[in-house]
Amino acid sequence: MTRVAYLSADPGVPAFGTKGASVHVQEIIRSFRARGATVRLYTARTDDHVPADLTDLDVTHVPVDSKADRTADKEFPHVERTARRERRQVAAAHEMAARAIGDGVDIAYERYSLFSTALAEVTTTLGIPGVLEVNAPLIDEQATHRHLVDEDGARAALRAQVAAASVVACVSEPVAAWVRSHCPEAAHKIRVTPNGVNTTRIAPTRASSDGDPVVLFVGTLKPWHGTDVLLEAAALAKEAWQVRIVGDGPQGPALAEQADRLGLAVDFRGAVAPGDVPAALAGAAVAVAPYPAMDEGADQYFSPLKIYEYAAAGLPVVASRVGQVPTIVRDGENGLLVEPSDPASLAAAIDTLVSDPQRARALGLLGRDMVVTAHSWDSVLDRILEGVTVPEGVA
Repeated sequence: MTRVAYLSADPGVPAFGTKGASVHVQEIIRSFRARGATVRLYTARTDDHVPADLTDLDVTHVPVDSKADRTADKEFPHVERTARRERRQVAAAHEMAARAIGDGVDIAYERYSLFSTALAEVTTTLGIPGVLEVNAPLIDEQATHRHLVDEDGARAALRAQVAAASVVACVSEPVAAWVRSHCPEAAHKIRVTPNGVNTTRIAPTRASSDGDPVVLFVGTLKPWHGTDVLLEAAALAKEAWQVRIVGDGPQGPALAEQADRLGLAVDFRGAVAPGDVPAALAGAAVAVAPYPAMDEGADQYFSPLKIYEYAAAGLPVVASRVGQVPTIVRDGENGLLVEPSDPASLAAAIDTLVSDPQRARALGLLGRDMVVTAHSWDSVLDRILEGVTVPEGVA
């Protein structure tokens, strides 16, 4: 049986967490297993939300730092603390590679992270194919929004990983363009493979007939998801509807305060494990992805997992006209598009759908048809592995 090493050295990605990144990790693993492969996960972070069908997954946990490391770091200035943690990320990735090499795997698949060269080490040592999955321009993100000390080391690691990979799978064209800008010689192996959705686990739901129609948002509560715009829209609505927010994050307290100030009775559900997402979607009438306008020059590079999940549930989607969104939500066909950071337009679009349940249902079912046809996780992995010489039992 073919042995797959799934490598995830990013300490910010919990393999069994509630983030969209966690869903991505789990679903690619499921798709490999559905092909008859044996998968071992090598990860820097696990967390506690292990789905029932993955309890038998072999996991090698290599944490980046310990409680003692974090305590010791407090003695150093901020820049040195960051540098120490970056060095531990390098060491953890080397350890993962050594473990995978020792286990003797047949194919390596790594979710790109800063400083890791695990894929390059495993594929070169064992002479096996490898896939590098790139979900964001992490070097730019880290330098802009957090702190990055060894930028040269991060760039060198990216080049080594791309050079060693058989395929570099990027979730969007802006991400692919970013990789090409750093590794122009590897353009031939870079392919765009947007996110998918598990259309078996997430099935169509019907709007509840009890109370006001439910307008749903699922995601991490951070400014770049535009949840505050949704609340402003709810205050401007001419139709009666209730907001349900599933997720948590640093913006949570501010959103709760905003809801109180606007006199809104918002149903804050908190974060849920990926396996509980179908229940969180149940009974909603409309789902929203209210991404805000970005600063000039900022790129909307994401592949919106939440929209695929909304569509799989048969929900009509109202979303901002940004980035990759218009390639998924086709205005008037399977949802409605509005301008970003425009609560009045967002309110009007939601009002249109909650006042016409038949149209909303029809749009939602067209979205469901779209993801079933072209956006299952199995089809995502098919596109990633296309043309790759892999051992029998994976292709």
